[in-house]
Amino acid sequence: QVQLVESGGGLVQAGGSLRLSCAASGRTSSPARMGWFRQAPGKEREFVASISGSDSPWYSDSVKGRFTISRDNAKNTAYLQMNRLSPEDTAVYYCARQQPEHDLATVNYDYWGQGTQVTVSS
Repeated sequence: QVQLVESGGGLVQAGGSLRLSCAASGRTSSPARMGWFRQAPGKEREFVASISGSDSPWYSDSVKGRFTISRDNAKNTAYLQMNRLSPEDTAVYYCARQQPEHDLATVNYDYWGQGTQVTVSS
């Protein structure tokens, strides 16, 4: 099993920034894709961003140009730098891992974290 623990969520004003972290532990192996998803109240969970084992990123249109996904393989940690946040970004953010990695960046993740709340005030 693989465990994922997110951190870095919180309350921020519109226009501000936050950086989320996701630490993986347990039976990790490479290559593995790391992804971020979010779920706002009353809405379905949606894809935000992913990064492949070869460090290729993929973003949803709603965050492209504002969010940056990265990873530190030595620390088994993925990051989501979120800039120019708006109230529409308010959601619980989940980290996920594809292990083994496959070509579909937005679906079929094997492991999930518990989520971290991000709240953006206007």
